[in-house]
Amino acid sequence: MRKVVDIKPTKDVDELVRRMEESGGFVAKKVGVGVDILEKMVKDEESLNFFSFPACIIATGTRGIIRELVRRKLFDVVITTCGMLDHDLARIWRDYYHGSFLMDDEELRKRGINRLGNVLVPDESYGIVLEDKLQPILKEIWEGGKKELATHELVWEIGRRLKKEEKKEESIIYWAYKNEIPVVIPGPMDGAVGSQIWLFSQDHDFKVDVIKDEKFLSSLVFDAKRSGALMIGGGISKHHVIWWNQFKGGLDYAVYITTAPEWDGSLSGARLREAVSWGKVKGKAKYITIEGDATVLLPLMISSLLSRLGAL
Repeated sequence: MRKVVDIKPTKDVDELVRRMEESGGFVAKKVGVGVDILEKMVKDEESLNFFSFPACIIATGTRGIIRELVRRKLFDVVITTCGMLDHDLARIWRDYYHGSFLMDDEELRKRGINRLGNVLVPDESYGIVLEDKLQPILKEIWEGGKKELATHELVWEIGRRLKKEEKKEESIIYWAYKNEIPVVIPGPMDGAVGSQIWLFSQDHDFKVDVIKDEKFLSSLVFDAKRSGALMIGGGISKHHVIWWNQFKGGLDYAVYITTAPEWDGSLSGARLREAVSWGKVKGKAKYITIEGDATVLLPLMISSLLSRLGAL
């Protein structure tokens, strides 16, 4: 048996995470184990590694952590939701602001301000600016002869057209394009960008081909010797990762961060051990479910990981 060791304060984030693992303490230990798994996963050159996350955290400063993972090419495939495109693009052109969970929502609506948790998103920083900026981008793509695209192709086409933007290097989409990391959006119409695609399609023969995305994912998974995933939250992005990996016998590495309970039977609450019963995670895989808020845990874990990789 390993004895429980007290955590001592330190300025070194990686040392702190290692001490958390030694502490034997609830979620703190899980954080340390999760970083150990991520380190093994990204160092495995024969592993096809997925990264999935929901849109909401892109409205927060955690966007910067996710951008670094894409910029540094630590994952091979990103699977996320349409809202990621919304918030990533909107924040290139406009600012979001600090708010509170306890604000008067009726008053906010009168002022044209949307509340996302404790983040404030004015109308002019979201739907209005996205329509102003995206319609010309979609037209340019269409006029270039590209009228039917998979979502990962569309993301790259948008990213290509961000090259002249002053804040391009703050964008996840830009770095995905520059580093040729595919970003798959299984639910491309569920967001402001999807609405702009629908609006554009009213006057143009323009389509998003999600079947092409599925063919692309199948070709990657079927050829993979091993695979791994860092999954934040549940829903369609998490499920798409584990769904496709069942066809190669399951993930070999998996780290899942969630705030959801498992007793309601939701995918968001389902622990990775449940995925083992479906063949979506291998029984002998290195995996862990970490309960907690990703906006707290992810900066800590990725700082520790990058330190171990000599990237800080």
